[in-house]
Amino acid sequence: MAWILIVFLIILGGLIAPFGDLLGTKIGKARFSILKLRPKKTATIITIITGGFISAISIGLLLLFSEEFRQRLFVDIPFLQKTLDESKKALVPLQEETKMLEDKIINKEKELNKLKSNIKEFRSGNVVIKRGQTLFIAEVTSNPNIKLDLGKIYNSADKYVQKIVIPNKKEKENILLWRPNDLSEIEGVTSKTGNWILLIKSATNVLKGDNFVFVYPELLQNKIIVKEGEVINSEIFGKNDIDNKNINSKIKNLLRKTTDKIKLKGSIVNEINTRGNFIKKIRDYLKISQDIKYKLEVISLKNSKTAEPIIVDLIITKL
Repeated sequence: MAWILIVFLIILGGLIAPFGDLLGTKIGKARFSILKLRPKKTATIITIITGGFISAISIGLLLLFSEEFRQRLFVDIPFLQKTLDESKKALVPLQEETKMLEDKIINKEKELNKLKSNIKEFRSGNVVIKRGQTLFIAEVTSNPNIKLDLGKIYNSADKYVQKIVIPNKKEKENILLWRPNDLSEIEGVTSKTGNWILLIKSATNVLKGDNFVFVYPELLQNKIIVKEGEVINSEIFGKNDIDNKNINSKIKNLLRKTTDKIKLKGSIVNEINTRGNFIKKIRDYLKISQDIKYKLEVISLKNSKTAEPIIVDLIITKL
């Protein structure tokens, strides 16, 4: 039915359109005038009226023969328009609420940035302990009373840190804060047979006057790092490499490499202790010897464990 109606409207439009054009031409030649308009404008108006007549007939036929068109025109469109109007009205408070939320978010972001800035400024104050800094070192040996020994170590560490953070406070209270899991892990490991080094480290930067210090443990096996008489490190030099001008820098560089080496073996000391005026001894040796190449050896003077100082001597020999 729909396609028959469409074909009919096309044919009807095709018939009426030439008629309107012909009528406009006739009126123009007859010099007919409406409302005192020029004949040419009158003909144009007649042509427009004819086009409107075609549209009116088309709509009328659609309304007459198409129930779907009537449904869409008189029911669906008003309903959709009403729904659209209601949606627009409902959208207004949502837009206002969204704007309020956006303003709140912007204000909160400003407050957060300000808070971050204040915290950063505050935390950069009088820092007495840095994050990751070792606060206390203790040797722990497995025994039946290990919990009691650990308690004494914790108390000693607490008192030591209090002297750094709140030295003027008369009433002494526990200042170190531990995670319960860390304490359980320490007890579990140290209860086994062995000898250990317990490092207590700060988890955050600490300012003078803070009431609490968050800490975490690090357990290391207490073992012999170097033995007495052991050659820890050595290096070969030419005579020109260790003349009187650069001998100090060469020896410092060798000792620095030696420190790195013992740390890789498990030592926690930060520097090596030397015994005797070995620089003078080496200089005196160089004055006497005319050899082209020499070997410098860093020799341990005693057995040293994980947390014990490393004491060395430097020996120069000719090659």
